[in-house]
Amino acid sequence: MTTKKTTLSLLSDLEAKPYWLSIIFTLCLIVWMASGDAPEQSKQLNKNKAQPLIQVQVTSLKTQKITRSITLYGRSEPNRQTTIKAEVHGRIDKLYAKRGARVSKGDKINKIELNDKKLQLAQAKSLLRQREIEHKGSLSLSKQGYQGKVRLAEAETAFDMAKALVSQLQLAVKKTRINAPYDGVLNERFVELGDYVAIGDPIAVITDIDPLIVRANVSEKDVASLILGQMANVTFITSKLHQGRIRYISSVSDPATNTFKVEVELPNTDHKLLAGLSAKVEFPLEEVQGLKVSFSLLTSSDDGTMGIKTVKNNRVVFTPVQLISSDEEGVWLSGFEQEVDVISVWKDVVSSGDKVDVVVNKPALQQTSEPAQEIVRLKKDKEPQS
Repeated sequence: MTTKKTTLSLLSDLEAKPYWLSIIFTLCLIVWMASGDAPEQSKQLNKNKAQPLIQVQVTSLKTQKITRSITLYGRSEPNRQTTIKAEVHGRIDKLYAKRGARVSKGDKINKIELNDKKLQLAQAKSLLRQREIEHKGSLSLSKQGYQGKVRLAEAETAFDMAKALVSQLQLAVKKTRINAPYDGVLNERFVELGDYVAIGDPIAVITDIDPLIVRANVSEKDVASLILGQMANVTFITSKLHQGRIRYISSVSDPATNTFKVEVELPNTDHKLLAGLSAKVEFPLEEVQGLKVSFSLLTSSDDGTMGIKTVKNNRVVFTPVQLISSDEEGVWLSGFEQEVDVISVWKDVVSSGDKVDVVVNKPALQQTSEPAQEIVRLKKDKEPQS
């Protein structure tokens, strides 16, 4: 009974003082909001605690000045090559040069027998002397008026024909001796002593390999960067580096490949460089700032673009590859500041824009591979916790 009276008395007081209702209502609202926000804050804290920053290892690398170049692959070829053919028929009766021998212009290679050509030449010379006497007699008589112009013309014609016959036979005798047309190498000989050759049959192949020519094809994108006389570095599989100059650039591209033929001329006075070798040709252009990285530091973005991942202000930055050149140790890339921190470990775990914890390694071209199970663990750590 007493409790009932107390309650009624309290209600009467609240009715008499209504501002107490507002105070009580406000306190209840604050308590309710506080009780609902606390779990959310707790969840956020747990979430942040469940996603620690991935610790990546980086290698600090500095850019260097290097020469940008165009690299092509081609083949060495002779400066010129000639197949000598028989201009008279007959048997080979003398051989002067062996296959593979170096020859100078005018050197004898072999000789075709004369047969009756010498006798024919002697007869032609006798006939020429006779026609010359007849021509002189006709000319003297014509001047004295004892012989007409027709007779004089016939004598002149006979004399000219005799001279032509002698020249023809002298040339035939000369062509029985096969000589080198220029300095070079007797690369091939198709005849042996006693072989019969007809007019047009091949006798020998003379090859000129000084200078030696390296031919390659340059793309339509790079052809404008090359000029006649430009220096080129040529490396053969079996020899050291050689320097030459561009002597020819084609003005018309190959319709099948859209490439332009380029010829590089190499001095080869000692004939040590051979034709038919595979060659790497490098054309130096201008100097640029380049960053050298090992192949192991290369990675790819989500869309498959090849590049490297660096860290700037503890954020991952992906930079696509801008290749300058490459060798057995790595690649030279352009488009970087003077010094960059390249991610060497866990690069395949993080993505561009991720915030990471950084550990700096000593510069090295080759980095150790990342344990597969550790990558899986870190990927799981990055996934939102349920």
